[in-house]
Formats: sequence, structure tokens, C-alpha cells
Amino acid sequence: MNPRWPPEQPASAGAPRRVRCPACGGPSVFAPTNPFRPFCSERCRQNDLGAWASEDFRVPGPAPDDDLEPGSG
Repeated sequence: MNPRWPPEQPASAGAPRRVRCPACGGPSVFAPTNPFRPFCSERCRQNDLGAWASEDFRVPGPAPDDDLEPGSG
């Protein structure tokens, strides 16, 4: 099964927490100092936003009934 998300590395006292970037899988600082968190960079954040905007990612939902005509229900 999928490991715990976000996968954490042990942090020493005062060290910022590092997580895996959801876009590229690289290390990302999960702290207020990283304006792109949980992403590692603006590029990864923009790529993820673009994927949602182009409907590469979809939230599953019920399939529409094909036998109904628009406006008949």
C-alpha cells in the first residue's frame, strides 16, 4: 500500500520539515518560508495547477445518463 503521506524525514530541533513534492517527487521544505509549499518550486505549483485546469486530474463522480436529453429532466 502507499506509505504515509506526507513522507517525513526525522527533523532535528528547529530544522524545517522536509516532504516529497507532489509534482516532481523531489524534496520540499514544508515551512512558512516556502511560499510554494507543499511544492518545491513555482514551476511545480504551476504545472499542478495546469494539470487541474486541463482536466488531467478529475474528481470521480457518477457517470451521466446517456439516454436523457438535455433539459428533459
